[in-house]
Amino acid sequence: MSATDMSPVVFVVDDDPAIRAGLDSLLRSVGMRVHTFASGGEFLQHPFEDIPSCLILDVRLQGENGLDFQARLAELKISMPIVFVSGHGDIAMSVKAMKAGALDFLVKPYREQDLLDAVTGALQQDARRRETGKTSSQLRARFQTLTPREQEVMALAVTGLMNKQIAAEIGLSEITVKIHRGHAMKKMQAKTFADLVKMSQALEAR
Repeated sequence: MSATDMSPVVFVVDDDPAIRAGLDSLLRSVGMRVHTFASGGEFLQHPFEDIPSCLILDVRLQGENGLDFQARLAELKISMPIVFVSGHGDIAMSVKAMKAGALDFLVKPYREQDLLDAVTGALQQDARRRETGKTSSQLRARFQTLTPREQEVMALAVTGLMNKQIAAEIGLSEITVKIHRGHAMKKMQAKTFADLVKMSQALEAR
């Protein structure tokens, strides 16, 4: 797959052909990849790539309210930042959309630059989310390579206990604890003990 194919993508769901064409032209004019759809159903049939992406979603779609579609995406575990646009927007709609996780809510007619800024921010947010998820997955995978005893020693070590204290706690010799601790450091790819503590905290936060 080429570098172009892996570039971020913006999805547009709006039942107005003129709006879709206008957004497609605007976004492509600044070098963004765009896919447009007339309905939520069409959007869901599109194959999703593992790349930063965002969704520009009209609040009032024929057949399905944009806010309801937002809830359906959450149920389907399709996670990407949503920028809502509406010609009939009101405070209640925007509050509901934002509470449900929307990144922005723009009322037509909006400034093109405001939309471009919202989309840029959405793509950056999704890129950060994906990178964090990738890092967390790698961390969990490394942790699973530890033996149960190494995991136990690591858990005690990051609380601040010395090798001698850990040895007394679990009934091992101090030298054996030191070996397990060293193996844990190596398998987790921790350059320093501080790194190991941060990794442990990240694992607990998941």
